Amino acid sequence: MSWFSDSIRAFFRKGDLLLLCLCILASGYGLVLIYSATRYLEFNRNRNMIVQTAAILLGILVYVVMSSVDIELFTEKSWKLMLLFNAAINVLVRTPLGVEVGGNRSWVHIPGFPVNLQPAELAKLTFVLLLAWQMTRLGERGISRPWSVFQLAGHTLFMFALIAVTSGDFGMGLTYLLIFVIMAWAGGVKKRWFLLAVILGVIAVAVIWPHISDKYFAKRILVVVDRLRGNTETLWEQTQGAGWQQYRSILAIGSGGLTGLGYLQGIQTQSVYESSLPARETDEIFAVCGEEFGLAGCLLLLLILAAIILRCIWVARRACSPQSALIAMGYAGMLMVQVGVNVGMCLYVFPVVGLTLPFISYGGSSIVTMYAAMGVVSSIKMRSLPSWLRDRSRI
Repeated sequence: MSWFSDSIRAFFRKGDLLLLCLCILASGYGLVLIYSATRYLEFNRNRNMIVQTAAILLGILVYVVMSSVDIELFTEKSWKLMLLFNAAINVLVRTPLGVEVGGNRSWVHIPGFPVNLQPAELAKLTFVLLLAWQMTRLGERGISRPWSVFQLAGHTLFMFALIAVTSGDFGMGLTYLLIFVIMAWAGGVKKRWFLLAVILGVIAVAVIWPHISDKYFAKRILVVVDRLRGNTETLWEQTQGAGWQQYRSILAIGSGGLTGLGYLQGIQTQSVYESSLPARETDEIFAVCGEEFGLAGCLLLLLILAAIILRCIWVARRACSPQSALIAMGYAGMLMVQVGVNVGMCLYVFPVVGLTLPFISYGGSSIVTMYAAMGVVSSIKMRSLPSWLRDRSRI
């Protein structure tokens, strides 16, 4: 108990209280939206609110605890266990514990546990730590050497393939790829490798596409492309077929106008029919905000999330080592990717891939993971360099 009380005192002296307040503000905004989005449920109407509130309270505790951890020392001593954890927890979805939600077998139900867990969501936390540790070690010999880049890319592609094979959740796999891109860029990998990656990616899509073009996921991509091109020949598919969810989303956002229809007054948000606005408390919660709070509410939401991301970048620039800086940038990148993809989905400019809005959407494992990641950032801030040494910490 003395360790815990010492950690609490150290947190209030040096911890990132501003970041914690921003996270709580975002989560509170999310609770307001989740309550509105789940009022249509006939049974267990308050369950989502109870679960989300409990997850936020647990997340705050995790944030404080993670702030006291020397994350570099922890990673150095535990990297093998963390690598094993990332592989093992994702394989769990193929066991009898795995359950299917939204067409993907990407969740695990533990008997007696009140909520399902998403293994790939939890593994993001350790993936960033491992990648930063790996980049720091490889950087000692040259981060842009071919062997260094191949090792980093191999680590990331292994995680992508593992998630794709075990759960079929390509949206989560895409998050891992984009986190790697952001961290590699921040870590100083030369631009020629990014150009090569783009070329290889285009070739891979050209080779694979004929084999997957008849899949439902491919149709979700095509309806977005057709809509952006203004192709009227596939209008039914864009509005009533594979694009139904996103079509309902932009209708809800458009009906909100500048200031919205009013809290608990959204036509589609308050509809008793789930198909009126599918996944309204998870994937499409940004549409709920747009309908009931309008453009002003959406901008406020994005401003809060942007403040959290900028705070992570601020901490990264003042970190005590390149590894800590890369960790903070990795978590900033994780937030940027999820916010960008989710808002793009709701605005019908990016295909539906099942990514939720950080701190806002309903999801217990997601909210706890986000607070844990921000707790690591707070830990980095507690150990940041004084101003007269900061020039040594730049990445």
